[in-house]
Amino acid sequence: MLAFLRSLGVAVAVGTANAAPRAVAGNPATVAVTRSRTSGRKPSRILLVPAAAAACTGLVGGFEALRTTAYRDIVGIPTICWGETQGVRMGMTKTVAECNALFTQRLDEFASHVEACVPSAVTMPVERYAAHVSLAYNIGWAGYCGSSVARQANAGNTRASCDAFLLWNKAKGQVSKGLTRRRAEERALCLKGI
Repeated sequence: MLAFLRSLGVAVAVGTANAAPRAVAGNPATVAVTRSRTSGRKPSRILLVPAAAAACTGLVGGFEALRTTAYRDIVGIPTICWGETQGVRMGMTKTVAECNALFTQRLDEFASHVEACVPSAVTMPVERYAAHVSLAYNIGWAGYCGSSVARQANAGNTRASCDAFLLWNKAKGQVSKGLTRRRAEERALCLKGI
């Protein structure tokens, strides 16, 4: 996972009580993320907490396949890289490095919106946080902020918030097997530890 985070441009440092943090390939005991492209806003947990970065990149990246040439998603929206739709035109291409940098930047943006809409997200367990960020990445931050998932989380109804993930399994009004599977996995993560 550290190699994947580094490929996304996230600098990771590790250390022990007796040694200063240093970059170590393959060591999951990361303690500091040092890169930030936050455009003047407070960085999200994705850039501040390595476990959150690993959980979010792993979850979202697992659902959003890397494609370096623009294609139309299941509802016909031009998409590129790791599910990116903003500013995409058919025929557009990007390098893997460009896609990875864009993925890191956009995950941080979506995570920041999740944290703004649901203030408790900054202290949620990492798995629940990753589920919320994954939903927002997939349905858009405005859809997420207006969703029953966010409303229930803000009301302190964690289980109801997690159950509400299952409502977001349609594309163009039709139930999608892929979205149904994704929502079930997100819900399971959200419920972890309850």
